[in-house]
Amino acid sequence: MSLLSADAALARILDGVSPLGEETVAVGEADGRVLARDLAAALTQPPFNSSAMDGYAVFGSAAASPGDRWEVVGQSAAGRGFSGAVSQGQAVRIFTGAPVPDGCGTVVIQENVTREGDVIVATDATTAGANIRVAGVDFRAGEIALRRGRRLDPHALTLAAAMGQASLPVIRRPVVAILATGDELVPPGTPPGPDQIISSNPIGLAALVTRAGGTARLLGIAPDKIDAITARIRDARDADVLITIGGASVGDLDLVGPALEREGIALDFWKVAIRPGKPLMFGKLGQQRVLGLPGNPVSALITARVFLLPLIGALLGAPRATQTREVATLTAPLDANGPRLHLMRAKLGRGADGTLSVSPMPSQDSSLLSALSEADCLIWRGPDADALAPGASVEIERLAFR
Repeated sequence: MSLLSADAALARILDGVSPLGEETVAVGEADGRVLARDLAAALTQPPFNSSAMDGYAVFGSAAASPGDRWEVVGQSAAGRGFSGAVSQGQAVRIFTGAPVPDGCGTVVIQENVTREGDVIVATDATTAGANIRVAGVDFRAGEIALRRGRRLDPHALTLAAAMGQASLPVIRRPVVAILATGDELVPPGTPPGPDQIISSNPIGLAALVTRAGGTARLLGIAPDKIDAITARIRDARDADVLITIGGASVGDLDLVGPALEREGIALDFWKVAIRPGKPLMFGKLGQQRVLGLPGNPVSALITARVFLLPLIGALLGAPRATQTREVATLTAPLDANGPRLHLMRAKLGRGADGTLSVSPMPSQDSSLLSALSEADCLIWRGPDADALAPGASVEIERLAFR
C-alpha cells in the first residue's frame, strides 16, 4: 500500500465519526467538558435595574445639571433595596449592584455631589440614564447564551452559573485505551535489564488524552507474543479509541497488525507520508477507532498530536480548530525536504526588530525526548520543499497544551 498524505490519513480517521452520547455533570465539575446542547438562561441578568456606581439614584429620567438639588429619602444596598416611594426632587443613596428604586432614571456618582444633612447638590453634569445597568442587559430568561459544542472554560462556567444552571449537559469523555508492546519495555520505576528500556510513551500519551478531554486507560505492556497482544486488545473492546504503541511495521516481531486482524479489526492503512511517524496504522471495529502509533517516543507523541487530538475533538463534538500555524523567520539553514511532511522540533525567539524567529533543534532524531522537551514549536515543511537559507519564512505550530 502506498504512502498516504497526512491530510488524507486524517480524513480517513475522521470519516463517519460522530459525537458521543451526553451525560449531566455539576457546573462546578464541568471545566474542560464540551456542551452537548444549547444552554438557555434560567433567569434574567441583572434581574432588575441596578446601579453601576456608588452614588445617588435621582427621581426622573432627565439629565442632572450643576446646582440641581434633591432630598435624600432612603438607601438602597446590594441585597437590601429601598422599598419606599420616590417623588420629584427626591433621591436615594445607592451602592454598586443595588436595585434602582422605581421612578429613578439616573444615578449621580457620589463624587459629583455635595451633601449637607439630607440634601445633595450636583457639582457636575450627569447624562440621563447614566450609571444604571438595565434589567436583562447581560441576558434574559430563555435566551441561548452558550452553544452546543462549546468547550467549557472558566469564563463559560461563570456565565452558566450566573444563568442559574446548577448542572450541565456535556458530551461523554471518550475512553482511550493505550497499549504498549515489546519485550524490551519495563514500567517506570522498574530497573531495566541489559536489553531493556523504560516504557515512557504511555505516560505522555495519557497526559495528552486527558488534556484533550478524554479519559486515558493504560493497558500495560504486552510482550512480543501474538496471544498476549490479542488478549490486551480484547480487554479494550469497550473503549472508544484503542492506541497501540510499537510493533506497527513489517518485521517478524511486528505483531500488532496480525493481532488486530485476529480480533476482527479491519485495517485501513499502515503507512503515512509524515516524518517522524511513517509506520502509523488505522483501523476500525464497529464504532471503535484504532490507531497504531510508532514506537519511537517523539514519533508517537507528534503523530498523536496530528491524528489523535482531532479524533478526540470529533468524538466530543468540538468544532475543528482553525488554522493555528504562524510564520516565523529561520535563524539557521534547512536542507531540501524529502517526499514526506516533516514536522521539525524547534525553539522560538524574537529578532532584533521584534519579529518571530525560529531555530531548529540541532538533532531531529525521533528517539530524542530531551530535544522534544526543550522544543516549544514545530516547523511544518511540506513534501519536497526547497532548501532554505537563514532569514527565510517558515510555518510553525506552537507546542502549547492548555
